[in-house]
Amino acid sequence: MNKIFTLFMALSLFGLFSCKAYNDLDVNQFAEALQPYVQLVDVRTPEEFAEGRIPGAVNIDWNGGAFLSQARERLDATRPVYLYCRSGRRSASASKELSKAGFSVFNLLGGYLAWTESGMPVTKYDVETFLTDSGERVDITLVKHGSLALAYRGLTLHVDPVAGLGKPTDYAVEFPKADVLLVTHEHGDHLDDATLATLSREGTLLILNQTSRNQIGRGEVIGNGEVRDLPEGIRLEAVPAYNTTPGREKFHPKGNGNGYVLTIDGLRIYVAGDTEDVPEMADLKDIDVAFLPVNQPYTMTVEQCVAAARIIAPKVLIPYHSSNTDLTPIPDQLPGIDVRLRNMQ
Repeated sequence: MNKIFTLFMALSLFGLFSCKAYNDLDVNQFAEALQPYVQLVDVRTPEEFAEGRIPGAVNIDWNGGAFLSQARERLDATRPVYLYCRSGRRSASASKELSKAGFSVFNLLGGYLAWTESGMPVTKYDVETFLTDSGERVDITLVKHGSLALAYRGLTLHVDPVAGLGKPTDYAVEFPKADVLLVTHEHGDHLDDATLATLSREGTLLILNQTSRNQIGRGEVIGNGEVRDLPEGIRLEAVPAYNTTPGREKFHPKGNGNGYVLTIDGLRIYVAGDTEDVPEMADLKDIDVAFLPVNQPYTMTVEQCVAAARIIAPKVLIPYHSSNTDLTPIPDQLPGIDVRLRNMQ
C-alpha cells in the first residue's frame, strides 16, 4: 500500500493526475525560453499592449471576443506558445483554452508586472510575424518612420535605424547589437551615424549606398541591381529607389538610393526606401511582404502607393514612412492584398 501511495504522489507531482494542461513558468524560466522565433502572445487589451510589452510579442486580446479564432488564424499549432497578461490571471484562462484546442502552452506567472519588476526588457513597438517556407519565424519590429528591425534564427538586422524622429528610440536599451545594418540612403531620417555605432559590435555588417559611405566613411557599398549573401542564408538585393514626378527628382535622384529585397528561406520582403512607383517595380516577383513609403511630396502619394502595390502584388502591404498621410483609403482599393495600417509616423 505504501508503494502505491508513493507512486500516486510521484505521478501527481509530474501533473499526470492534474487537470491543468499547460505549464506555468516563473520570470527567469520564461526569459530563458524566449528566442526570436518563439510564438509569444500578449493577451492584454490593445491599449495595454501599446503602453509597453515583452519584445517579440503579438497581441491577441483575451477579452476581445474572438480570442480562440484569432489564435488559430495567427499561430502555428505545431509549435509551443508562450502567453502573458498583466498579472497572470487572463493568460492562465487563455492558456487553458489554447491547451484544449491542441496547443502546447506556457504561461508567465505574475505576468507583465512580474516581468517588469524583475528588470526584464520591454518595448513599445508593433511586431509583425511571418513564417518562412520551412516554418521558421521572422519578426519585423516596426520601430518608426523608415526604421525596421528584423529577427530570424537569432540574427538581428536593422534597416535605416534612427534614434530621433517623434518619440526617441534608445537603441542601446531597447535592442540587442545588430548582425547586419542596412542603410537605404543618406538623408537624416535614414542615416544616423551615432545609432549605427550604438548597434554595432565586432563583426557587424554595415551595407549602404555610395553617398552614405562617402558621408560616414565606413561600410560596404551596394548599388542598384547588386546582390549580397548575408548570414543565415539571407539573400540581399539592392533595387532602384528614386523620384519620377517632375520637380521631385531633386529629393531622390535616380541611381543614388536603394530599396532592398530580402529573401529569407523563401520569404521575400521588400523594403522600398524613399521612392515613387518606378517602372523597375515590375521586375519584383513573388513578394510576400512590401513596405511602401507614403509621404508626398518626398515619396509616394496614396494613389501611387496603390498603383505600386498593384504592380508588385505582395501578399502583405505595410505602408510606412507616412508622417501624417491619411492611409485609410488604401485597403479598399487593394482587394486580395492584406493591407496592414500601422503607426509608422
